[in-house]
Amino acid sequence: MILTLLGTNIESGDALSAFTSGIDSTYDEYMFVIYNFNPTSESNFLWQASTNGGSSYGLTATTIAFDAHHFEDDSATSLAQDTGQDQVQTTGNINLQWSTGSGADESSSGIIHLFSPSSTTYVKHFYSRFSAYRGDDANTHAFVSGYFNTTSAINAVKFVADSAMDFDAVIQMYGIS
Repeated sequence: MILTLLGTNIESGDALSAFTSGIDSTYDEYMFVIYNFNPTSESNFLWQASTNGGSSYGLTATTIAFDAHHFEDDSATSLAQDTGQDQVQTTGNINLQWSTGSGADESSSGIIHLFSPSSTTYVKHFYSRFSAYRGDDANTHAFVSGYFNTTSAINAVKFVADSAMDFDAVIQMYGIS
């Protein structure tokens, strides 16, 4: 496996981060690495894809989400599907990490894999893994997988926080060969 860095977005007080070029038939797999997503208030980290270079987003998607979490005070732990985060053929932003805290020491980081975005035959599968220090003083490891239900080529992606709030983060896009 060879990773090729295709772009880096350094966000500081921004409401959106997007990659609108570089996603093409060069690679069958793309990986996005998110470092220290820190929103202005407790928030979820979301993404969505585009087939028209980022002119519009909102591809239909189906996802499943589960997480493991453990509170700092050891008051509760769990490992379960989070049906409140699942999506069934919806066009909204897809939640990849929920309840990331906004404190100076709170953030989330993760990795997203997108497979065969240039295929015009198959739907586009993805999965993600995130670790977060939540606003309620718990650590969460979130897992989300799903597919964009389109046979059109995906050529752009965007990342946002809930309610278009501002956030800080470093997001890198890699092609995998």
